[in-house]
Amino acid sequence: MVFNWFRRKFGSSGEEPSPAAETPTESPPPESTEPTTESTAAPSILNWAKTALQSIQARQQSESAATVEPPEASQKTPADSPVSVSEESEKTAVTDSAPVQPVGEAEPVEPNPPLVLNEGFLWSAEVLAAQGRRPEEVDIEEITWLQRLRQGLGKTRRGLVNQLRAIVGQGPLSRDAVEEIEMLLLQSDVGVKATDQIIAALQTKIRQETLPADQAIAYLKEILRDILDRPFQQGYRRDFAPKKGVLNIWLIAGVNGVGKTTTIGKLAHIATHSGYRCLIAAADTFRAAATEQVKIWGQRSNVEVIANPGKNTDPAAVVFDAIGAAQARGTELLLVDTAGRLQNKANLMEELKKIRRIIDKKAGDAQIESLLVLDATLGQNGLRQAQVFAEAAQLTGVILTKLDGTAKGGVALAVVQELGLPIRFIGAGEGIKDLRPFSSFEFVEALLSSDVEVAA
Repeated sequence: MVFNWFRRKFGSSGEEPSPAAETPTESPPPESTEPTTESTAAPSILNWAKTALQSIQARQQSESAATVEPPEASQKTPADSPVSVSEESEKTAVTDSAPVQPVGEAEPVEPNPPLVLNEGFLWSAEVLAAQGRRPEEVDIEEITWLQRLRQGLGKTRRGLVNQLRAIVGQGPLSRDAVEEIEMLLLQSDVGVKATDQIIAALQTKIRQETLPADQAIAYLKEILRDILDRPFQQGYRRDFAPKKGVLNIWLIAGVNGVGKTTTIGKLAHIATHSGYRCLIAAADTFRAAATEQVKIWGQRSNVEVIANPGKNTDPAAVVFDAIGAAQARGTELLLVDTAGRLQNKANLMEELKKIRRIIDKKAGDAQIESLLVLDATLGQNGLRQAQVFAEAAQLTGVILTKLDGTAKGGVALAVVQELGLPIRFIGAGEGIKDLRPFSSFEFVEALLSSDVEVAA
């Protein structure tokens, strides 16, 4: 059974959901998984979490039993093996499908942490339940991802929420209080424009009525979600997933050093584990070792890489070959790694435009997205870089990386406000599972939740 991360549901093909898992019994979980904070959890959330835990455990047992296969059935065929292909033309890209030994050793599979119904599990369950999810629909990786996201935003949360609670719980905002909140938001990299909007909305609300701190924080969450979701009111679609059965091409752009190639490997992992046939084009042909790096990530995610062995070769030619290979092999998602050197901005922009022309000519029917990778630790500098790419790359979304505790989480609000683009994915760690589709609800809850530390 496949868990489709793009649609957050189970399904055998990545598109249609399979029958829901059998509803667990009402009996409590084993003593070893009893929460230490049960007395503080709302009964409904506690029951939801117990049911989700039992469903996950039952599914894991079922999958473990199903993995016992005869030796010949478990062997990979050449078509299923990760391949590094070197091609000079479309003809060789389509016909040469023999597997080549990939670079490096495969990354060991990351085991899921032990299932414990602790504070972190309960908080994650509350967030998922608030979005209308059913316990039997939840995957263990969702639980661990939410805990990781909350931990990654811990630095911002500790510096922002506690001080906000002290300020907004005192009644109508004074001028001094407004200045304090402004300073807090700016220090969290929210940006000037977004800060002005937040302050205006919060001040209007609190002048109308005196709110306790918790209610003021709840209203602040609404404001933040409205800002993060604003691009969807301007024509961008909320449902962001590769279309099944057709070719989707995602151009991944970004300055060198922001984690662009690593992000491509993580996107490939999400796609394959969500039931999509995926391919990577190594079109960053100018950066030293970029092709080797993307091959290693392709191996880790079990995704084939189309590359050219030459140095300083034409990136558009690699994309041309990759499109031919994708069309011949029935690929559903082609991820294109593009160059990111800003020191020669004019050439870079022309290169991106040329790649777009090749895609439009050779794959006019493909579903095309152009996603910009931004390093959250760069703050306002990252936004200035983004504006340069927006001129040529026809951006349709942003991938925000490195929100792992060292960044200021408010930059997500600045990104949306300044660029007018939706955030599509967010990264909160270095592991292959540490990049996931972005949810404004989950992000804001993790950013402004109560200040209780969650174990990784």
